[in-house]
Amino acid sequence: MSFTELIANVERSEKTLVVHNADPETVESVVERFADRNVRVVTASTASGPPDYAVLADGDRVLSTTSLSELVPDGGTPRTPAFAVRPYRPILDELDETTFSSYDAGRMLAASREIEDRAWRMGGTLYAGFQRYSRLEPQLSVYEQLGSRPDLDVTAFGYPDAELSDHGDAFDVVPDEGAEMRNVWFVAHDGGGDDDAKSALVAEEREPRRFYGFWTYDPATVDYVFDHVNDAFLGGSETRRTAGG
Repeated sequence: MSFTELIANVERSEKTLVVHNADPETVESVVERFADRNVRVVTASTASGPPDYAVLADGDRVLSTTSLSELVPDGGTPRTPAFAVRPYRPILDELDETTFSSYDAGRMLAASREIEDRAWRMGGTLYAGFQRYSRLEPQLSVYEQLGSRPDLDVTAFGYPDAELSDHGDAFDVVPDEGAEMRNVWFVAHDGGGDDDAKSALVAEEREPRRFYGFWTYDPATVDYVFDHVNDAFLGGSETRRTAGG
């Protein structure tokens, strides 16, 4: 299954967040809060039950229930998005993949930095595909720094559309001339031996410099990303092929 097919599968796995007995302002706050999540927000009214609550469902299966006062406190002002904030956990635990649409290159780079920062702190293995060498070139200094960490194995991938500046041997660069490499931006970190620290970002360029895809902290999905990179771009093994250095 290609990265494009993986993105399509995540897109099809949209869940539903049913907001019960809430005023329009609160509903709008919930919609805004989950705008980047792979979840559709709908409303419902009930004659009995709590005055305002939210139910996360996958089809007919209820996954989680939480009070709207925990999601949108203080009269409709959303909490600062943070995965460690306890009130979000009942909902976020069930949303393994976070989808996004129409990200520009700047937002993609910002999302990549979060994963790169985690790799720097945790060690392990980091894979990054920036589509083309010409787009990897401005990031060489960042990846030289990442590759300088002794317990972090870093490999970058790209279509060889240009010569790369000398980057020494701090990290490896793997060329690939396939269409998937040219169309997909990915960054994946194996958690440095900790499943809870695994993370990945995968997105395809559907319009010029506009990306649709997802990021995930789900260990099984991150493992799949690594398996696909090994099979599709490393010849079915983790043997490195250095180029452009």
